[in-house]
Amino acid sequence: MIGSKTGSYLLATFEGGGSVAPFITIARKLIARGHNVRIMSDEANRAEVESVGAEFIPWSDAPSRAGRGRDFEFVRDWETDDAFEGFCMMLDLQLVGRAADYAADIGRELNRRPADLAVINDMLFGAQLGCEARQQPFVVLACNVSPYPIIPGIPPFGPGLPPAESPADQALHAQICHDSLALFDTRLDGLNEARAQFGLGPLNRLVDQVTQGDKFLIATCEAFDFTPSKLPANVEYVGAQLDDNNWSRQWTSPFADDDQRPLVVVGFSTTFQDHALILQKVIDALSELPVRVVVTLGGSIRPDEVSAAANTAIVESAPHHVVMRDASLVVTHGGHGTLMKALVHNCPLLVTPHGRDQPDNAIRVTHRGAGLSLPLAADVETLRAALKRLLEEPTFAANATRLGGAIREEMAQERIEPVLEAYLKEKNLQAPASKHPSQSVEPADSGMPPAS
Repeated sequence: MIGSKTGSYLLATFEGGGSVAPFITIARKLIARGHNVRIMSDEANRAEVESVGAEFIPWSDAPSRAGRGRDFEFVRDWETDDAFEGFCMMLDLQLVGRAADYAADIGRELNRRPADLAVINDMLFGAQLGCEARQQPFVVLACNVSPYPIIPGIPPFGPGLPPAESPADQALHAQICHDSLALFDTRLDGLNEARAQFGLGPLNRLVDQVTQGDKFLIATCEAFDFTPSKLPANVEYVGAQLDDNNWSRQWTSPFADDDQRPLVVVGFSTTFQDHALILQKVIDALSELPVRVVVTLGGSIRPDEVSAAANTAIVESAPHHVVMRDASLVVTHGGHGTLMKALVHNCPLLVTPHGRDQPDNAIRVTHRGAGLSLPLAADVETLRAALKRLLEEPTFAANATRLGGAIREEMAQERIEPVLEAYLKEKNLQAPASKHPSQSVEPADSGMPPAS
């Protein structure tokens, strides 16, 4: 706690699977410490936000999905050829193309009620620049490994590369980083146009927007990431935020109590990535193995799109922390939350990355020997061979236990709340007594009245 004073926090994120749960976890933790917390997000997230006692504020000008699932998704990145093209689609349709709308929304909310500190998703450039224009204290939060090349020594995001071990590796990483920045910067003019609408000067690079906050926080564990020995002064790891989704249904095992076959949990994306085919191949691969299988669809795949085998139970959803306690193996697309929960429960992994951050998550598992990774095109026989190895070779479970132990130890430190509280205390000590941080001049041409 900040002395005897509680803080007012405004958290901002969007409906994007793994972009929601960490903010809900952080809100729960801050509320438990007596703070006032609001979350701005898509309407689809209202019930989840309110379930932890936070106030929910929907986006209005900015995109606000009314529900979860493919019918509400306008960034159809599964239709693109590769991860970078998918990211560019997100830039065009949401992050850059709608930046001014996010900025206007967060400005209006801060006018309605000021906040001591805003915590903004690292993908919401518009919400970040909206805070920047108001001189609103804010930090930027990445919900997984950082997608931006702002930490020297970490492999470039996208292809799923291990740390560089030779001059040739270093040259390859540098070239990929250069090409990635150049690709992102093709959208720089659009972001700078949005900044100009709010009286802000242009940036030199698109990724510079995420460093305009006072801190860049990474909500994963240093034990999991390829963390360098020295971090930039404004970058800090705050640990993985891994509450189960509040929309997950209660779990009752469909298997007999005396069924001693190993349990395999299959959990793919909670956002649609056109993954019914790979999910069915995994079910078919496991069908001939002496295991019990639980498949959680997560609301993204319909029950009629996959067929269960005799050893398989398919459920709409289930709390992963509960199900994975008894699991011997987890099969996943490589989403950060599912993957980290598996490691917390010492489960080796088979990862089939679809795109987004998933190849980079997968390499952090396979590089430590805690699992295997296969492409989406892998056939049933190849998948079955990998699954047999993971179940039969004890090295994978031992390495997963070792990595999981380091992650649990780091998460036990509960770093996110003290980091935010210490930062807020520091800002309050620095601020002139006559001026609250929210009493800033409004952005030029924003159409918003001055903050009261």
